[in-house]
Amino acid sequence: MTGHAPNGSAADSVWQMLVSLVWETRGEWRRKVSDATGLPFSRVRILRRLLDAPLTLSQLAEMTGSDAPATTVAVNDLEDRGLVERRPHPENRRAKLVSLTSAGRQLVELAQRTVHDDAPLAVQRLSATDLAHLRRILQQISQHEQ
Repeated sequence: MTGHAPNGSAADSVWQMLVSLVWETRGEWRRKVSDATGLPFSRVRILRRLLDAPLTLSQLAEMTGSDAPATTVAVNDLEDRGLVERRPHPENRRAKLVSLTSAGRQLVELAQRTVHDDAPLAVQRLSATDLAHLRRILQQISQHEQ
């Protein structure tokens, strides 16, 4: 039994609308991030995940939705570029922690400073009241996901 709520189909429909909106409006932003950093977006995505703390390869793979071999290739590339480094994991001798180098951190911070992530025009045109409602709803959703 899957435990779908009675309004599951309505929720699914709204969810698909949100996903579609985000999916269709992110291409230009991704291109700008890649242009600013000189890296494929998939590499920048890994660097951004490492901003808060070092992660293992398996954690990076899970967080980015990639498989282990693809994540290893990406991390090898980033390491060759001097943007990340691997160190022994303090609690698991079989694992390595991947962390940003100062050059990697500077590159991510450069992208964050120079590439603006403006809302799509349709969102910008919402009234202040509608934006407040949308913010409240999204905060409610976020709280339930944590």
